[in-house]
Amino acid sequence: MSYKVLYRKYRPDSFDTVVGQDYTVKMLKNAIITGKNSHAYIFTGPRGTGKTSSAKIFAKALNCENPVDGNPCGKCASCLSFNENPDIIEIDAASNNGVDEIRELINNVKLVPSTSKYKVYIIDEVHMLTTSAFNALLLTLEEPPSHVVFILATTDIQNVPITILSRCQRFDFKPVSMDAMIERLNFVCKEENINIDDDAIREISLISAGGMRDALGMLDQLSSDDSKITLDRVSSYFGSVSVKRVDELLDALGNNDVQSLLDIITDISKSGNNYAVFVKKLIEELRRYAIDIKTGNRDYGLYFDDIYHLIFDLNECLGNININIDPYSLIEIVLLKYINGSSPKNEIKETKEVINNSTGNSISEPSNLVISNEKIESKEESSQVEEKRVKKKIINKKKANFDINVRVNNTFVDCTKEKKKEICDSWVDFMNFLMNKDRNIVSLLADTEVLAASDRYILIQSKISSTNSLINDSIDIVEKYYSEFAGNNVKLAALNEKLWKEETEKYRLNKKNKVEYKYIEEVDSFEEKEQQNVEKKDSIEDLATDIFGTFEVE
Repeated sequence: MSYKVLYRKYRPDSFDTVVGQDYTVKMLKNAIITGKNSHAYIFTGPRGTGKTSSAKIFAKALNCENPVDGNPCGKCASCLSFNENPDIIEIDAASNNGVDEIRELINNVKLVPSTSKYKVYIIDEVHMLTTSAFNALLLTLEEPPSHVVFILATTDIQNVPITILSRCQRFDFKPVSMDAMIERLNFVCKEENINIDDDAIREISLISAGGMRDALGMLDQLSSDDSKITLDRVSSYFGSVSVKRVDELLDALGNNDVQSLLDIITDISKSGNNYAVFVKKLIEELRRYAIDIKTGNRDYGLYFDDIYHLIFDLNECLGNININIDPYSLIEIVLLKYINGSSPKNEIKETKEVINNSTGNSISEPSNLVISNEKIESKEESSQVEEKRVKKKIINKKKANFDINVRVNNTFVDCTKEKKKEICDSWVDFMNFLMNKDRNIVSLLADTEVLAASDRYILIQSKISSTNSLINDSIDIVEKYYSEFAGNNVKLAALNEKLWKEETEKYRLNKKNKVEYKYIEEVDSFEEKEQQNVEKKDSIEDLATDIFGTFEVE
């Protein structure tokens, strides 16, 4: 007897063996029990979640002579001959998607079933039908003969016309949950005598992303020899990253260990791991960290706000990865952003150490902190108060050595859309250039976008308001690297969202009133400004001395 692959061997043959679709199964069983079945259904959901299998089970139950609690009995003549039943018609819409095939189907619909109660049409991947084919199907789908039931299945519900959807009962198949998939894989392994670690089963469940068929396919491939299936084997076969490795990466991030972080990412990249699976696993582990922090089960080197923003940055990274750029470079940039001053993490640690040294008390819990002689009783309140102080410290730590209003004005003198597009198109190349120069600057500029540009000025913005101040503090270094990259001297400035909104509104008003922008000469630094003020003050004092003479104030 020829070998049958696991996903075919363990395909559900009753509603009770469909994994992870409890609500849908309950509704379909109730339709069989009450006899209130519709003339058309549409099953939608990701691949490998049981749509086609459920359609076949439902078709079998509809024609079963003695259904048991909504399930086909599996013993009557109709159930036993189901696979050869001419009244069950399966159509692959991917290869039979033309109007001619649908017209032939419509002609055959009029014929009564040969042996069964219902003639059931299962149309798989129905979204592949052409517009003409959908239009031809409409009238028949709305008012088919009483002996006909349509079951449509699709993985892309957005491409099914609303006119089709409105004529069908819709059932959404969800990705199979981790727990349900692990339970099913354990059952299959027990039945097939497959020697496998629990960690390996969990890893297969994670990689398959809710697709039961994919999970069984992986298990089938791994069980091709008799050796024990381990987590390392699963990772090496399917390009995944172990949870242990992810924890090592997050430990390096929490400890501000740049070199270890870079080494781990490089190792993961060279191992050929799928970056999408890696990011999803990283997000899942960060989610666990966040829950542990909020429930007080464990403290990590990362703070909740860091984790919160990092999860969203990683998720956005998945959507912004360009095929011409190494995805791991972008992931690296995102992670590096949380390992320096752009995050309040380091300053909070520094503040805690200062208070600890001055009081001699352990402050592993923020609730022990005393601020302004008032005890902060709530851990969350303590964190918020401390973080506000830290952010203020970061922002006011150093003044930028230029007048940002002057740079905005000078950018608006001759900025153009074409110049902005040119800078935007080369901005990622600039990031790659910086990777070999200064990774700290890369982390500062990681999430910036170009707001406006001219031949002499560029305005940029970071999504995190405090990061704009940090960029401006280091603007001399940024300009130095950009001049090396672009081959010309350009001045930059980072604007927060509020300032940019104010300046753009002012720009529109000035344009409307035909007020022209003119270049304003920049003073090179605040020190020169201060010197000018001092000289001005001295000259006024000298003049006062000449007029009134010197005198002492008692």
